[in-house]
Amino acid sequence: MSSSQSVARRVLEAFAAAGVQTAFGLPGVHNLSFWRETGPGLPRIVGVRHEQTAVYAADGLARATGGLGVALTTTGPGAANAAGAFGEAAASGTPLVLVASEVSTALTRPGVSRGILHECRDQAGIFEPLAKAVFRPRTAEDACAAVAEAIRTAMTSPRGPVYVDIPTDVLNRPGPAVPPLPIARVAPDDAAVRALHELVEASPSVVLWVGGGAVQADAAEEVAALAERLQAPVVTTYTARGILPPDSPHLVGLPPHEPEIADLVAGADLLIGIGSDFDGMMTRNWSMPLPRAMATINCAAEDLTKNYPFDVAVLGDAREALRALLALPTGPRPAGAGRVREVRERCWTRLSADPRAAAGLELLGSLHTATPEGTVVVADMAIPGYWFGGYGTVRGPRTLQYPVGWGTLGYALPASVGPGVLGDRPVLAVCGDGGFMFAVGELATIAQENLPVTVLVVDDGGYGMLRYDQDHAGDEHRGVDLLRPDFAALAESFGIPATRVTGLGEPLAKALGAALSSRAPRLVVTEATLTPPRTTSPRWAE
Repeated sequence: MSSSQSVARRVLEAFAAAGVQTAFGLPGVHNLSFWRETGPGLPRIVGVRHEQTAVYAADGLARATGGLGVALTTTGPGAANAAGAFGEAAASGTPLVLVASEVSTALTRPGVSRGILHECRDQAGIFEPLAKAVFRPRTAEDACAAVAEAIRTAMTSPRGPVYVDIPTDVLNRPGPAVPPLPIARVAPDDAAVRALHELVEASPSVVLWVGGGAVQADAAEEVAALAERLQAPVVTTYTARGILPPDSPHLVGLPPHEPEIADLVAGADLLIGIGSDFDGMMTRNWSMPLPRAMATINCAAEDLTKNYPFDVAVLGDAREALRALLALPTGPRPAGAGRVREVRERCWTRLSADPRAAAGLELLGSLHTATPEGTVVVADMAIPGYWFGGYGTVRGPRTLQYPVGWGTLGYALPASVGPGVLGDRPVLAVCGDGGFMFAVGELATIAQENLPVTVLVVDDGGYGMLRYDQDHAGDEHRGVDLLRPDFAALAESFGIPATRVTGLGEPLAKALGAALSSRAPRLVVTEATLTPPRTTSPRWAE
């Protein structure tokens, strides 16, 4: 490519070199140059119906593939609309780059807001509390360099979203080619690994607490090997669900909020965190009972100290640290699979006898029956999403997406566009009726792109979790009961076939199975009321 290529094209070339095949965006008067430049060898830009979806979809694609997500928005309100989804990516450590246009440098004056179309006093400042890094280039050379650094920053562990804004006139100027920058893993310290090995050898019983950092490091094989060697039960956070297969003898497969699992963790001689920051949602705001000793492996230095005092802390990439630990000899351990199986059975037996859990378990049974191998389930911050996020069958890494990082209601439908564009796997968005309406316009995107996305709407007449919160507090229902459309007719107005079913059992499983096997846009709606599971904060103290 000659140096006459525009900055907009150079940006797209840089993303292509980073393995990005699809970006998501909305065209605006200031960023049309991206659409002008897109073509063979460059990422395809999937147009969505709201800038928040551009980031949600980029997030969903990055979570499904482990690669980089890319979102493109225009200036001012376009950028601001993306902030909520950007916050979810930040809280969940999703590697993505949001490129927003800015007003022309020919019109701006330092320190003055002149009233230029879409002008904001400090557009990038909206993202500074959320972003891993923020770049404000104002020349063609700086813009190309900033995008290269943004890609490296987003993909370097600990991963996270990066924001870049580029003035509209700069996007159209000739720019230099963008050389890819190296991305390195965080090598563990040998002395820290040896200290962890000594602690392991001194601890007869070990439990592994595995988080999303292990998934990002592609450490599934090493986690399985360590669990087998130590005969250690494996408890996973939401972002690590699927890192071991459902039939693994060491996988607990239930959240630590349940008393049997909490007792298992607390009763261990040693708890080893792998790629987890032990956040408030998983630990009941750090009130969970603790074992005698705790250790952690994490590639983020702040995560070694911010929530618990660890006896040993290893700063390093999860895969590399586990390989170093596994290279050291370990003494024999008593078989632990029976203990895991017994704990699981006790927990499921108690849940099955609890009438409050009946509807949730019936939903899980339908989803288990209906979802084929490889299905990506995108669960919303809704009661059906809470049940699947904590208790559903997850058959592989990166096949569950759950926005418990920031807790963004309305995530599932727009995020499902991301894995949907891959086209090689069915995608199921699990929504409540309230959250579904946040981004209902994305039915148009799903239909226009003919994505293999099935949307499940569990309709309980409003914000069911908030209704439960009001009941729990003894308050009247206010603001939680909603007027809803005819969801099936709404989907069909976009050309998406829809199915209405009654209840959560066999008819739902049959309808979902048919929808997912079609590998085309579908909607299934059922009316049902569920009690939230114990993973929700009103039930933590039970």
